[in-house]
Amino acid sequence: MTAITLVEGVTQALAHELRRDPRVVVFGQDVGANGGVFRATEGLQKTFGEERVRDTPLAETMIAGIAVGMAVQGLRPVAEFQFMGFIYPGLDHILSHATRLRNRTRGRLSCPVVYRAPYGGGIHAPEHHSESTEAIFTHVPGLRVVVPSSPARAYGLLLASIRDPDPVLFLEPKRIYRAARQEVPDSGEPLPLDRAFVLREGSDITLIAWGAALRETLEVAEELAGEGVEAEVIDPATLKPLDIHTIIDSLEKTGRCVVVHEAARFGGLGAEIAAQIGEYAFDLLKAPVQRVTGYDTVMPYYQLENQYLPDQSRILRGVRAALEYPR
Repeated sequence: MTAITLVEGVTQALAHELRRDPRVVVFGQDVGANGGVFRATEGLQKTFGEERVRDTPLAETMIAGIAVGMAVQGLRPVAEFQFMGFIYPGLDHILSHATRLRNRTRGRLSCPVVYRAPYGGGIHAPEHHSESTEAIFTHVPGLRVVVPSSPARAYGLLLASIRDPDPVLFLEPKRIYRAARQEVPDSGEPLPLDRAFVLREGSDITLIAWGAALRETLEVAEELAGEGVEAEVIDPATLKPLDIHTIIDSLEKTGRCVVVHEAARFGGLGAEIAAQIGEYAFDLLKAPVQRVTGYDTVMPYYQLENQYLPDQSRILRGVRAALEYPR
């Protein structure tokens, strides 16, 4: 078995579903002949043909809308936006139609569409190429938001997303597209949606992160272990609906929590997680929930991205604040 990267896990899942289910159609800008801007669809058009893997014009509104039409007519469309920062022209179709069809038709229609987009910073790209605005979409009823953080989770969660009867936004952290390799059998076995993954068990503090931010978070957990502090690390994976139960189970052991995300701080998903912890597990807390996040600015250009993205030192400061409370 060959070890694959996260982006190759995406490719493997798409190929598996194209073979398994004739209703699956992949389309978007440059996904066919070019294989996608990050090569996530490389070779798929050659294997499955232009009817199943189709290039589109540079028209995100059209991509989002056609996906809705395909889904309600019995297909399983997987629509790619080249970057998350380009998704906004398609919001009307996603928010006003894809997410509302089940309710609007009282269950007579559903909308099994997957919208894929590379997201997040770390590749030193210009404006609109480094967005991390997942909180906008987690606010929308009827839309699942899924973020893989490893090759195996990219494969298993994408399979589950394509098979889901309702719309899914599948955000792929491009900073770690090729950061690590993992053996992932092409078994066709999906991973569960709406379920958080405990990546490291611990008893002293709970660290919650998703996507590319997990890389630094796990490194911090290893550093803490050298100091005798055992951190439990949780990857929510499905950001909406959130598996708060796994988080509460962890807090029953640790009583302290740090949430890490690269999105801007104000109104970010970390605030929602902290609010739910406050509502359902306040009596378990030994310290206020700490957030380590991006700043409330537009992602800066190029090398300044490194100052924007949470790094190990900033995560450690958040951990120290939680562990040392009250001073």
